[in-house]
Amino acid sequence: MRVISGERKGHKLKAPKGREVRPTEDKIKESLFNILRPLIDEATVLDLFGGSGAIGIEFLSRGAKKAYFVDISSDSISVIRENLTHTKLIDRSNIITKDAIRALSYFKDNNLRFDYIYLDPPFKEHELLLKTLEIISNKALLSENGIIIVEHEKEFNLENEYYNLIRYDYRSYGSKSLSFYNISEV
Repeated sequence: MRVISGERKGHKLKAPKGREVRPTEDKIKESLFNILRPLIDEATVLDLFGGSGAIGIEFLSRGAKKAYFVDISSDSISVIRENLTHTKLIDRSNIITKDAIRALSYFKDNNLRFDYIYLDPPFKEHELLLKTLEIISNKALLSENGIIIVEHEKEFNLENEYYNLIRYDYRSYGSKSLSFYNISEV
């Protein structure tokens, strides 16, 4: 696993041990950033189920101003911190050890909004994903032109609309898929 583009291109990244974390493959990352191109200047990013931190680090390498990394696992938090230190991106990062639901309340309480929110919850935890989308919508955590990217198992069919969020793109990569949401203009 490595940073695939930007100022930290080529830096190797570690992943937490065990089956709990499924690092996003390079081909999916490359496709993701091709779809998002051009990125919002000076973006603020949330990597909510951080794992290794690879997605948030990729955003930082490509010019994001700040990234927030959230994970409940102390092993994942340790790896995220190590990867950020190795890539020299720790000064543009905020690492939070909380479950996703509590972290979202923390962000609302601190008036934070995000240009990009990357959601890659544990597969098969569909209720957690749906609750996360509900809270992001209800607490207005996505900036006006912001984008939510959901990495999920291909067989899990997400709806085209959740609350004020509209799916505008969907891509499939083997057993994984990416769904892209933004705020409805209605």
